[in-house]
Amino acid sequence: MRAIKPALFVICLLPLARAVWIVASGGAVNPIEFMLHSTGTWALVMLLLTLTVTPLRQITGNNSLIRYRRMLGLFSFFYAILHFMTWVGLDRFFDLASMLKDIVRRPFITVGFAAFVILVILAATSTNAAMRRLKRNWGRLHRLVYPAAILAVVHYWWLVKLDITQPAIYAALLAVLLLWRLFFRLNEYYRSRIMH
Repeated sequence: MRAIKPALFVICLLPLARAVWIVASGGAVNPIEFMLHSTGTWALVMLLLTLTVTPLRQITGNNSLIRYRRMLGLFSFFYAILHFMTWVGLDRFFDLASMLKDIVRRPFITVGFAAFVILVILAATSTNAAMRRLKRNWGRLHRLVYPAAILAVVHYWWLVKLDITQPAIYAALLAVLLLWRLFFRLNEYYRSRIMH
C-alpha cells in the first residue's frame, strides 16, 4: 500500500513529461497552443478524478481511497498553474493590460480565471494546519470544488469553436459525479427521516 502514493505521483506527472517531449522533439505545430491545451485539459482531468474519489469510496466501501484525494486535487492545481503561467508568460508575454482586457471581454477566459482563483483558494487551504484552523468551515469552503469544476468545463466548452465532443464528454462526466452526490445526499436524508 505504501507504494501506491509514489506510483500515483509519478503517473500524474506523465502527461507533463509527454507534453514536454512532444514540444522538445518538434512534434507540436504550435508549441504554445499545444502546452495551453495540454495543461488545461489535464487540470480538468485531475479535478474530475478528485471528484471521483468519494463516489468510488462509497460504492466500494474502501475508505482508504480518501488518502489519494488531496494529491489529485493538488495535481489539478499544479496543471492549472502551468496552464495559467503558459498563458501569462508565453501567450501574453506578461502584458498585464492585455490579460485584464481578455479576462473582462472574453467570457471563456473570464470563467477560466474564476475557476483558477477558486483552485488557488482550495490549494492554499489544503494543509492539515488549515484544516485545524478552519474546523467545520474547512468542509464548507472546499465545496467550492464543485463550482470550480463547472467553471472549468464551461471554460473548455466556450473555448472550442467547432468540435465540442471532448468538452461534452467532460461535461457529462461532471454531471454524473454531481448527480451521484445529490442522489447520495437525498438517500441519506430520507433514510434518516425514516429512522426517526
